[in-house]
Amino acid sequence: MFKIIQPPSIIFGKHSARDYSFPENCLIITSKGAISRGWLEYLKLSDYHIFDKVEPNPSIETTEDIISEFRNSNFSSIVGLGGGSSMDVAKFVANKMKKFKILIPTTFGSGSEVTRISVLNVNGNKKSFHDDGQIANVSIVDSHFIEDSPLEIIRNSAIDAAAQCSEGYDSKNGNPLTKFLCNKAFELLEEGIIKMDKEKIVLGSLISGLGFGNASTTLGHALSYVFSNEGIPHGHALAYTTTIAHKFNESIFSKRFEKIVNQLGFEKITLKIDLDKASEIILDDRKHLDNNPKNVTKQDIIQLLKSIIKN
Repeated sequence: MFKIIQPPSIIFGKHSARDYSFPENCLIITSKGAISRGWLEYLKLSDYHIFDKVEPNPSIETTEDIISEFRNSNFSSIVGLGGGSSMDVAKFVANKMKKFKILIPTTFGSGSEVTRISVLNVNGNKKSFHDDGQIANVSIVDSHFIEDSPLEIIRNSAIDAAAQCSEGYDSKNGNPLTKFLCNKAFELLEEGIIKMDKEKIVLGSLISGLGFGNASTTLGHALSYVFSNEGIPHGHALAYTTTIAHKFNESIFSKRFEKIVNQLGFEKITLKIDLDKASEIILDDRKHLDNNPKNVTKQDIIQLLKSIIKN
């Protein structure tokens, strides 16, 4: 027996966000630039509160600030608008405040708009929070937002999604349906990246979220966070950490994943933290490592980190 959890309403298609009828008196949670980029104008929003201070790799303190600032505002619902960081903050806050959740990604790769997972920075380290209450009530995936995205954002988003679905396929927590979804997502992302077909990248990212979100990511993600903690974009870190993790796990996606990483042309990454300390942080990430298809020791992690830095 297995269970699949997904938003009760998923709306996909170009201009789907523009054409949606939003609740009145909602709270928009987003990052700086949402107004200047024309996002709110595009959504035709007029009756709303806004918090537009979500930072990259958001902290748990940001969620606490929002709850404190808007606790007495009596708003109707929460609309998360932006990249994975805004999605994660919005659904974490909405769950804590018991509010209706509408999630609209403007970048594509995290899959956060359809998962029960949020990732927040706690005491300087990334921590993932898993809760069914974080599932969106409505997820709106509108490819309009990717049209003018810089190549760097598309590149990081696409490889993030490819890492998630390929790790999700290998997860011990997976099942026949998640494997089907993850495999289909990788096919779409692979073709989308090779041909730079943005529509396929967006659809692949959505299906990836439905797949890995009901399984888990694994070793590649566990390795990535120590790099992200030092300011390396998440997708950029995954390009190297998931490549090495797939080789360690002998994943069926290993060669195909490495091929699209090479196609996207990521620069090398480095690590400042001592490898022994980094390995301890990674080893403590049981949510990812317990679902990895192979057992991973501290010595394994140190060797993997050395391989990543040397690449």
